Amino acid sequence: MYLRELNQSITMLRGAGPAMSEKLARLGIYSVSDLLLHYPRDYDDRSVFIGLDASLAGGRANTVVEVLSHDWFGFGRMRTLRIMVRDSLGGTEAALLCFNRPFLEQALPVGCRAVVTGKFQFRRGELQSSAFETERLVEGQATPQGVLPLYPATEGLQVGHIRKLVREALREFGSRVEDELPPFLIGRRGLLHKREALQGIHHPEAAGELLAARESLIYEELFYFQLAVARRSLIRKRNTVRRNPSRGALRNRLLERLPFALTADQKTAAAEIVADMALPHPMGRLLQGDVGSGKTLVAFLACLEAIEAGGQAALMAPTELLARQHAQTAARLLEPLGIRLAFLSGNVEDAARPPLLAALKAGDVDLVLGTHALFQDEVEYRSLRLAVVDEQHRFGVLQRLALGRKGPLPDLLMMTATPIPRTLALTVFGDLSVSTIRTMPPGRKPIETHLARTGNERKVYDYVRRLLEAGRQAYFVYPLIGASERSPAATGAELKNAEAMFEKLAKEIYPDFRVGIIHSRLKEDEKRATMDSFARGEIDLLVATSVVEVGVDVPNAAAMVVEHAERFGLAALHQLRGRVGRGLEQSYCFLVYAEALTEDGKARLKAMLATTDGFLLAEEDLRIRGPGELTGTIQSGSLRLTIADPARDLAILEKAREDAFAIVEKDPGLLAEEHRNIREVLARANPFGDAPVGKG
Repeated sequence: MYLRELNQSITMLRGAGPAMSEKLARLGIYSVSDLLLHYPRDYDDRSVFIGLDASLAGGRANTVVEVLSHDWFGFGRMRTLRIMVRDSLGGTEAALLCFNRPFLEQALPVGCRAVVTGKFQFRRGELQSSAFETERLVEGQATPQGVLPLYPATEGLQVGHIRKLVREALREFGSRVEDELPPFLIGRRGLLHKREALQGIHHPEAAGELLAARESLIYEELFYFQLAVARRSLIRKRNTVRRNPSRGALRNRLLERLPFALTADQKTAAAEIVADMALPHPMGRLLQGDVGSGKTLVAFLACLEAIEAGGQAALMAPTELLARQHAQTAARLLEPLGIRLAFLSGNVEDAARPPLLAALKAGDVDLVLGTHALFQDEVEYRSLRLAVVDEQHRFGVLQRLALGRKGPLPDLLMMTATPIPRTLALTVFGDLSVSTIRTMPPGRKPIETHLARTGNERKVYDYVRRLLEAGRQAYFVYPLIGASERSPAATGAELKNAEAMFEKLAKEIYPDFRVGIIHSRLKEDEKRATMDSFARGEIDLLVATSVVEVGVDVPNAAAMVVEHAERFGLAALHQLRGRVGRGLEQSYCFLVYAEALTEDGKARLKAMLATTDGFLLAEEDLRIRGPGELTGTIQSGSLRLTIADPARDLAILEKAREDAFAIVEKDPGLLAEEHRNIREVLARANPFGDAPVGKG
């Protein structure tokens, strides 16, 4: 029986009555399987007893105490339980201050014995602790020793209660748990059998056993995740596509018209994509490159390849602003080649919509650019051969799949200007090939980044004035649109907002310059008109929110000022900085920050100051935010991770990936006898929402 098949109700365990079950339900624990998958959050080594007085040297107490008395202090709902205890090691007395834990009055009655673990200090003339854990000892029970698991708990449910239930579950059901990995993998990777790993993770006798148990369970989860990735890749390669040959004539004509040569990385990426598009199965490729590295041009070359082969191409962007930017670039570069273009978004007028949809269906449009409107039910294509998704992380998986279903197995090219850390490349995008553009177009100067504390922003304003007087343009970006907004993380002083600062910048600071404003509440035609005016040089200074993070290309813009920069994520700051430096002149990014900075805020600003390399910043962003966000991305799919963390467990992930891909390549249908239990896991427990590929 596999662990996830232990669907017996938690009430079958001794000590799990109706009241206990109700508390366990708050933790998502309903079955024996849920309980055994409720892994410890930490461990406490209690192999050595330390008395209450000895803990004052800076360590944690770990001792058996007798409960002497209960009393309460405070008034009304603010009353707090105070439990006096006596240490059995030296007779020292201390107070346990039970803030928000009134249930301990019943759990630790006067006269009982209990193990207390925690930090104590002298305050108000007595030894006391408010950060402690207790486990009551019943008559005749041995004192808990060794490495004890600490579980996530909830109100009215102590860690000790969970610990006892897990012991009971392991005693009753542990021996029935089967391995979910084949024996040859367990042996090759030096893993524990599943029942041994469960025992070791919940009740390790030593640190070595705990480490082996963790690695075994982590490997198992990541192996099945990578197995699903490998099989998705296999399914794509098994779908046969009829290709019409392309001589690359359209691509060559575009390259001849360009006033510059492609960078080495652009050439390599374009060649990889063209090679994929010649294969007999649909392409699945991720094109990543830093801000301004020339990804869009490479995508246009791919579109020309699809069009010359007799198909259509669609390029989807997350915002109308970015989609229109792409449409304008396409009109400049591709229309002279005879490419028939169309633009489609939710804001296309009703009168223009039917003829546009009819042209798409009839094949009278070669390349359509737009927003999520491209995959709506009413949109039909004559022969969609290539779907390009820009800033792919802003679209859901289902949205991307919906666009892919608009044609007979179209090629898929996803683009991102937020470089993908290796961990993410192996997990969320593990079934895609990756092309990378690292080099920037020649002649561009690195953007100078400067930090300024709030209160010193006048120096920034003065520097920007000199740039404006020299005929350059600037952005001023704020975290909020108007005064009515409140940042969820805001504390203390009010945050500046775009609407108020637009008035101040236009009337007080730069009255002799033309100032515009753009944010998400404006109508699309207003945003478009403002951006067009800024691009034509009719606006000198553009006040904005993060709506300008993507899709804005104004080579004359020389300054990006981000006020309250600590309120923006590292990826957003890097994208905003990338809005300048798109011409040949020197450009600048000024990050104005509040004095009260969190440690993460400091780390983000230091990273921005240290490098303009988006790949380095992506890795730093993952380090600062921690692996939780990455895990959340993976959790949004069919796999629910319970103990593995791909960012933290990268080394194990790579081993699991190597093994999973090798198995699928050797035995696509998992028909070999040595793969029998993998096949059974997918068929019986099916924890990963994945069906067998079929005979290979």
